[in-house]
This record gives sequence, structure tokens and C-alpha cells, in this order.
Amino acid sequence: MLKILIVDDEPAICTSLAFALEDNYLVATAGSAEEALTVIAQQEFAIILLDLKLGSVDGMEVLQQIKKIDSSIIVIIMTAYGSIKSSVAAIKAGAFYYLTKPINMDELDMLLINASEYIGMRSKVEYLNDKLTERREIAGIVGTSASIRQTMGDIERVKDVDFNVLIAGESGTGKELVAKALHYLSVRKNEPFEVINCAAIPAELLESELFGYEKGAFTGAAQRKKGIFELADRGTLFLDEIGEMDIKLQAKLLRVVQEKEVVPLGSGNRRKIDVRIVCATNRDLKKMVAEGNFREDLYFRLNVVTINLPALRQRREDIPLLAEHFVNKYNKKMAKQIKSIEPAFLEMLTQYDFKGNVRELENIIERAMVFADDGILRIANLPIEVQNIGIEERCQVDTAMLIPVYIGEDLDLVERKVIIQTLQHYQGDKVKTAQTLKISERKLWYKIKEYELR
Repeated sequence: MLKILIVDDEPAICTSLAFALEDNYLVATAGSAEEALTVIAQQEFAIILLDLKLGSVDGMEVLQQIKKIDSSIIVIIMTAYGSIKSSVAAIKAGAFYYLTKPINMDELDMLLINASEYIGMRSKVEYLNDKLTERREIAGIVGTSASIRQTMGDIERVKDVDFNVLIAGESGTGKELVAKALHYLSVRKNEPFEVINCAAIPAELLESELFGYEKGAFTGAAQRKKGIFELADRGTLFLDEIGEMDIKLQAKLLRVVQEKEVVPLGSGNRRKIDVRIVCATNRDLKKMVAEGNFREDLYFRLNVVTINLPALRQRREDIPLLAEHFVNKYNKKMAKQIKSIEPAFLEMLTQYDFKGNVRELENIIERAMVFADDGILRIANLPIEVQNIGIEERCQVDTAMLIPVYIGEDLDLVERKVIIQTLQHYQGDKVKTAQTLKISERKLWYKIKEYELR
């Protein structure tokens, strides 16, 4: 049942209304503004019946305080006939409706039913908006294209399955975002999430970073250091660019994956670990296995589940949504006020191939925002290489589609040539010809007759 709070400084009204409503609602009462605000701050109410005059306190002020505490609460004003003007003002300030005293119970019952239905409808809208947001964005991964929805679906399906996951995709497609989503949406979300880039650390140092070392294990090892596997215990370890790992170190990694225990350098003691491993690569590991550059047994251990990330050029329809996402991000980060994006700006972005994928798009948006000085992202704010792509696209025209026009040529003759060539292109289809030339069919017929075209 919905919870209702009755706020009135007349005890008789509170008592009679509570008695009338208690069969269908959970009812509480408050005899003053101070008591009401205290109760509202401590409990959740769906509906409040508020007297517009609470002794010396103006109910409008109480209404404003209620909305500050919880803007979703339905507030129904109770007022005397002489205060109807004030009650209308209260509705403008956020009240749901008003009732005049003495309260007509049939009218109140109907109003409460309407309010209850409104609450139910609002909940459905919020739920649908949440589901829409989920389809547009999950843990920072933005998009509505079929390929990115497939990725989001894969994350949902495997996030709580304790298998190792391999994320494959070109550089800049967002592999670390997927790894974070797998961790922070999973049952391990409150445990450590550790990241190591296998390509960024020399092979001779990577082993100690992964497995740790004991004091005195090598020159400079002044004290014991935990490896990243131990740091990630009970959580998730993200091994980025796994394809760059030295083949000898792969054998040691395989042992850890199989036995779920690590042996720090300089130690004979094995330490048990509980780590979910998520790997990422922009290389073809199958090909590397065939060439002998990646261990086949390790490949199968790590590749229990594969999530393939599409390149940005394969989901161009997501570019406007991503651009909007990055504008919002950098408006906050850079304290900017970019309010809109010129359509031509987005059109040019969708023509660009983005070899650096989403990361490159983010860099382009950030740079464009730096140079935008009127709150609008325009073509002029794009890097020259992106602008040049647009020029190249416009220049790549089939010469068969060109119509020669010479300096000083009669305009009627130019118009006649354009109509003839367009008619021929559409094989005499006058509807398509008129649409292409952006004139009415009637005007096209007139021109055909004027120029005696057949």
C-alpha cells in the first residue's frame, strides 16, 4: 500500500481523514510544518495531503521544503475557498492538485486514485528510461548499433561466469572498458581490479611485476614485493596486450593459470590465488600460435570466452552518440559550455575511417572543444586530416554524372541540359527527376513542354 502523510494543524481533520483512508493506504499525520518536515526526512511517503495554512506558517514554504527533500513526492494541497488563488500558485510550484475544505471524500478518493496511477505510470517511464540507458551505455561503453549491442549482451552473459575472457579488437576500441565492465558488474566488483600492460614493461621486468619477489631475490630487491597476481587476489586481473608477452614468460603464466598459485622470484613457497583473468589483444593470436609465437595451451586456457570489439568504422551510426558522450564528458572536465554540434561536423566525422577508433574520436572531440569559441562544434574545429577526407569524398564523383557548363553559356540552355541529363539518368522517370531537381512535377512538365523535350 502507498504511504500517505496528512499535514494539518487541526487534529480533528487529521483524525477523520486518517480514519477514512486507513483501509487502503498506510497513513501518518503531522500537526505542524516542523513535525511534517522531520517525518518526511525520516520516512518515505508517496503522497502528502498538505494544508495551505499551518498556523502562522505558509504552506507554500512547506511545499518548497518537501520538494527539496524529495521532488518525486505527490503533494495535494488542502485549502479554504478564499485561498484558491494561492492553491493555483502552489500547483505551478509543483503541487499535484488542490482540494477545497470541507473535504469531499468522493473527490479525495478519486484524486488519490489518479495520483496512484500517475505514480505507477512514472515508475514505468523511469524503468523504460533505465532500460534505454542500458542499451545506449554500459560501464562507459556507448552505442546503439547491432555490433555494440552484441558486445553489451556478451558482457551481461559472462560477467558472473568465472571463466577467463579474451577481448579482441583493434587499438582504441575500448578493450579496457570491457574488462572494467566485466569486473564492476560482476560478483567480484568489491574486490581488486588490477591492470598490467604486457607491451609496456620489458620482458625481464614483467615476471617480477606479475609474480612478485622476495627480499634479496636480485640486485636492488631491498624488500619483499607482492606481484600483481597477489594484489588482484579475489578480484580481476586485466592483462592488456597479452600477445606481446615473451614466449618463455608465457610458460610461467600457464602454470599460474593452471595451478592457481604463484611463486615469487627468490622464493620456494607457493601462494594460492583466486583471480579471474581477462586478457586483451589487437593481434591475431591464432596466427601467432600457428607461427610458434604464442603457446597453444596458454591460448586455450585464456580464450575460454572471447568478446570481439568492432572497429569504429564498422559502427559509424554510433559516432554521433559517442560525440555527444565526449562533449558531455569534457564540458565537465574542461568547464566548457558546448551546447550543440553542427550537423556538417557530425557528417564529416562519419566519413572518417578512425584508424585509432574510439580513442581517436575522443581526442578529436576534445581538441575541437578547445578551439570552439561560440558554444558550437563546427567543421572549422576539426583537424585538417578529417576535413580533407570530406573534400576527397566530395571530389570522388563519377564523371558520367557531370554536365559540362561553359563560361557565358545561356542560362536557359544550362537548365535544358540539366533537365535532359537528369531525365536520361532516371530513364524518363519524371517523379524522381523532379525530386532530384527539387522542383514540382507540374513545373517539370512545364519545362519539358517549354523546351519541347521528349
